[in-house]
Amino acid sequence: MGLRDYTLYEVIKRNARVHKDKIALVFGEQRITHKEFLEKVDRLAYGLFSAGIRKGDRIAVLSQNNLEFIYLFGAAAKIGAIMLPINWRLNQEEIEYVVLNGTPKIIFVGSEFQPMISPSISKFGFIEKYYSMNQDEGIFEPFNELLKEGNKSSLGAEVGSDDGYIILQTAAIQGRPRGAVLSHRNLITSNLQVMYNWGLKKEDVHLLLLPLFHFTGVGLFFAVLQTGGLNIILPKFDVDIALKCIQEDRVTIFGEFPPILKAMLDKAQDDYYGLSSLRGVVGLDQPETVKRFEEMTGATFWTVYGQSETSGFVSTAPFFERPGSAGVPSFIAEMEIMDDYGNILETGKIGEILVQGPLVFQGYWNLKEENEFVFRDGWHHTGDMGKFDEDGYLWYTGRTPAKELIKQGGENVYPAEVEKIILGHPFIEEVAVIGVPDSQWGEAIKAVCVLREGKSMTEAQLIEFVAGRIARFKKPKYAVFTSNLPRTEDGHIDREKVKANYGSA
Repeated sequence: MGLRDYTLYEVIKRNARVHKDKIALVFGEQRITHKEFLEKVDRLAYGLFSAGIRKGDRIAVLSQNNLEFIYLFGAAAKIGAIMLPINWRLNQEEIEYVVLNGTPKIIFVGSEFQPMISPSISKFGFIEKYYSMNQDEGIFEPFNELLKEGNKSSLGAEVGSDDGYIILQTAAIQGRPRGAVLSHRNLITSNLQVMYNWGLKKEDVHLLLLPLFHFTGVGLFFAVLQTGGLNIILPKFDVDIALKCIQEDRVTIFGEFPPILKAMLDKAQDDYYGLSSLRGVVGLDQPETVKRFEEMTGATFWTVYGQSETSGFVSTAPFFERPGSAGVPSFIAEMEIMDDYGNILETGKIGEILVQGPLVFQGYWNLKEENEFVFRDGWHHTGDMGKFDEDGYLWYTGRTPAKELIKQGGENVYPAEVEKIILGHPFIEEVAVIGVPDSQWGEAIKAVCVLREGKSMTEAQLIEFVAGRIARFKKPKYAVFTSNLPRTEDGHIDREKVKANYGSA
């Protein structure tokens, strides 16, 4: 490691020295101290190195949250390998694409997802080892075989702060997701920002209920880890288990997307779960849900603007400090608003949101031309639109036409991706997919369709058609049929008029 380098492995080592007997991880009945965490990471790193994993190699993981997943994050940091967590909500074809694009040398697969991987194995000639997160299961070797004793001090090339550490899949453009590469420095800088903004301390307890393929889950986990705090890991969100953990382990912070918080508040109110330990929640939600949360708990709900590409948030504020805004720019992110001609706009003018600074990602995996475009003029072009008010608060106003997407709960869905599937139906002549307000998910997918002459179909038939060809969370919740779609002067579908005419549930 270089003179001025500091990696996420050093975070784990420091905790083992300073907080050695303090509990770092809880998963079910298992409680792991910071010292034990380092020991597991060192043994796994040696096992991975013995299995041929070297600096820069990708380690794919298709699994719900568990301790093994966390140990892999630590071991990859020591070796210099790059984590490739895969969204298990994708369908088989989409998962196959992520694996083919990332070309991991090794893959870890939870039992429930092995049937999705197995049919594609013949295409994955670059994968040298397949592991189960649990016991030996056919071609999937048991995880524990990698927990080896050996020389843990020298494991290949030195790892630097700016080395790639994780590839997070972002929403698909032209039907294909893009892998955003984040470095150790990106995550550590993000950690420090979260620690400062929300006053995190070693006494804080984070409930990890978001998946580790999502930056909010990864980011909050590492931020609390860096403070020496406690991370309680759930395989996936379960309202009863989550509320029990909050009450019994005195959880102080978690991240959420609709409908998680509303479900928790409903259940807590009905079954009298205690929420008094909470002091902060971050995410996206409806004003009425946020108001109810703050009234029930006395805690603060933080609104943010950010992306995986910006290592999490680059602006934040308490939700009701400036209702409707995305907060003020963080202390370590330079932000501006730019027009289509490269001019920085004055206060109150709407344009594209640009970001500079140590939070900006390393680029998209294997997308040289797209990286040149997104980093043009020395800025990260977010593809999102916004403006600043007189007090420096950022107001998010939508997406640029090239990057229009629907934010459904915690998932991003590009209309073009869904439209491509719908146009594959022989009865469909034209379609425009839009986002509409939704009380459960924040935003839902609606398809406005023109049928071919003489053809007919129902809303349910269209939705089911899409559900069978794409990840189910990308299927429309609503579908309507019309005789024609509005057009702009140049003949393209006028998406703004479509939204104006059909933009309700």
